[in-house]
Amino acid sequence: MHTRSYRHLTAEERETVSLGLAHGHSLRAMARILGRAPSTLSREVLRNTTRGRPYRACTAQSHATARAHHPRRVRKLLDPWLWQHVTTHLTQGCSPEQIAGRLRRAYPDDMGKHLSTETIYAALYVLPRGSLRSELLATLRQARKTRRPRTRGRARRGQIPNMTPITERPADVATRTVPGHWEGDLLNGARNGSAVGTLVERTTRLVLLARMDGTDAASASRGFTKKLRQVPAPLRNTLTYDRGKEMADHERLAQRLAIQVFFADPHSPWQRGTNENTNGLLRQYLPKGTDLSRYTQRELNAIVHRLNTRPRKCLGFATPLEVYAHLRHYSPVALGT
Repeated sequence: MHTRSYRHLTAEERETVSLGLAHGHSLRAMARILGRAPSTLSREVLRNTTRGRPYRACTAQSHATARAHHPRRVRKLLDPWLWQHVTTHLTQGCSPEQIAGRLRRAYPDDMGKHLSTETIYAALYVLPRGSLRSELLATLRQARKTRRPRTRGRARRGQIPNMTPITERPADVATRTVPGHWEGDLLNGARNGSAVGTLVERTTRLVLLARMDGTDAASASRGFTKKLRQVPAPLRNTLTYDRGKEMADHERLAQRLAIQVFFADPHSPWQRGTNENTNGLLRQYLPKGTDLSRYTQRELNAIVHRLNTRPRKCLGFATPLEVYAHLRHYSPVALGT
């Protein structure tokens, strides 16, 4: 459907409105006569009527002419320092929301360095078409206008023996006040033929990636065991997982790591919302349709470092590494990230 662009009223149209109001006609009736939207006339009358006086065409025209000559507000991103800051952090993987939040955190008293998220998005989309615009828009994480639901193949499902349901998980896990409680999943590659194990700590949002030799239960058990062994025992208390059959060997994993493994209810991704969100972020670096077996653990660690050094809104725009270190007075470098 074609949408007509907004046009200000002409002097003749303002005269019609003035006469119509003087004769008691409604704005809706005059809008039909002029071929205008009633909201346009309503906005015109509100903008250009002097308080306590009736609407007059000559007065309205004077107000409109004067307003047209007022300088528009200077866009903040015309500031070379701010523009360079935004473009640099976009190319480093930060979202507009993270950039805006981090600026407020770094310069709390300098309003000149504060931006809204929408200001950044608006600046990107008004760029003229060309390589710069394409490069910057490509850094945004969601390429589609609407988010597609994350699908799972039937191959992931199966009977898992002796599952402990999430309803039996300690209540303090839900509060996120104490670190050491993890959520896990497999990120599948092309045709479900390869996978990477994803782990995220609920309180700090610290992310770990585990290279997998395959997508079966034995590969998942080995990969998760190797990665979680790098985490100090006091910081690996529980692991919450979905019901993918790659966790069929969960009892051995729990025994090796002295960790409690809990399983979310079927079709309840919100019970592992932190991990689901993290998997979405990881798709920027590990796209669907990619053979994930070609990534080395060193390359996965580099991806993890980028995620763990990004400011997060849920952490007050601190980074996961900063919060993790503050809560436990522990150097995250030892986690292999």
